[in-house]
Amino acid sequence: MKISISDEVYSLCPGTALGVLSYKADVVPSTQELLILFDAAVAALSESYSTEKIAQNPHIAATRQAYKALGKSPHDYRNAAEAMLRRIAQGKGLYRINNIVEINNLISISSGYSIGSYDTDQLQGNLELRRAEKGTHYDGIGKSAVNIEYLPTLYDQSGPFGNPSSDSRRAMIQPGGHNIVTIIYSFDGTEELNYWLEKLASYLRDYCGVVEAEKAIVKKC
Repeated sequence: MKISISDEVYSLCPGTALGVLSYKADVVPSTQELLILFDAAVAALSESYSTEKIAQNPHIAATRQAYKALGKSPHDYRNAAEAMLRRIAQGKGLYRINNIVEINNLISISSGYSIGSYDTDQLQGNLELRRAEKGTHYDGIGKSAVNIEYLPTLYDQSGPFGNPSSDSRRAMIQPGGHNIVTIIYSFDGTEELNYWLEKLASYLRDYCGVVEAEKAIVKKC
């Protein structure tokens, strides 16, 4: 599976890059050990973040700027990392879903990058990050039709399925053994991507039993 970024996205958001980790995992409820780690991170962040401070995170700020450049309001459509940190700062905590989602969210709130994980058995052909066209919608996870027009959106041969704000149901991570690709959305270059990919891989190994993961960084040559 090849993953690329469209020329249009590069032209409007030159710092765009994707951190990619591909692996096979058993998707199950999180272990107590993982939940202790997760809850400790949420508690620490609730003390260090205010809603005003969240937008100063460089990765969140870069994602917000990318949304503006692509024609989407970052106030009306918050990226996932920002939305989760706002919940934490407001004392609302985060939902517990499964081991893969918990690790995604742990990396996301720790770094400020928005992250998506997708079941590759539900995807067709190569993937490309594009600017979604005007009027584009898809069925979101836990939501009805989500307006994704102008968002930086992942497409396969069957159409759009994921973006930094809200993923579709089509390739969502569900219980059982699955082939998974996790994508870190960066709009300020690649300087920290390798570090967070390694951190992600270590958490998957320690808390999900993932033995082998293939790492890649997609960027403009």
